[in-house]
Amino acid sequence: MSYGDAMGARVRSEERRAAIVRAALEVIAERGYRGASMAAVAERVGLTQQGLLHYFPTKDALLVAVLEERDRWDAMPARQWRMDLLASLVEYNAMRPGIIQTFAALLGESVTGGHPARGYFTERYVRVRQSMTEVLRAEYGDRLPNGLTPERAAPLLVAVMDGLQYQWLLDPESVDMPGAFRDFLGLLGEE
Repeated sequence: MSYGDAMGARVRSEERRAAIVRAALEVIAERGYRGASMAAVAERVGLTQQGLLHYFPTKDALLVAVLEERDRWDAMPARQWRMDLLASLVEYNAMRPGIIQTFAALLGESVTGGHPARGYFTERYVRVRQSMTEVLRAEYGDRLPNGLTPERAAPLLVAVMDGLQYQWLLDPESVDMPGAFRDFLGLLGEE
């Protein structure tokens, strides 16, 4: 096999993996993780179940790839986060309901015993609260205008962001997720 053939095969393999992850995102958004089967993902991407297992040998391995892909889409170094960038992230999320629906389904299911994403979300929320604490401290110092410390306000900020996503998914016509988040920033004294 020539170098060009090997490179072409690797590119095709990476493209196939990406297509599988996109299909898994769609299936999980529709059915939740427990309701999503490897067969459904394989069918969605045009593979046999055995062909899918070549790329992802277990459902848990596919779940990890889905979660990692979602994190890559939202990746931004912590030192760059600012309050105005958080508002932009909320606006960006409003343009990708499928990703948000997948995240919400996995998050909701992860609180049940033995769910394979529980550890991921537990660790993620520790990191997100720490990051939001840093954002708030950079913006307000050791006390927000309302008197809360950044450590006390960070879980509230995260709760507002995630809670708005659920409300928006349930009733997008009635919930202006970006507008509501800007209103929340106004309560903090930001806007």
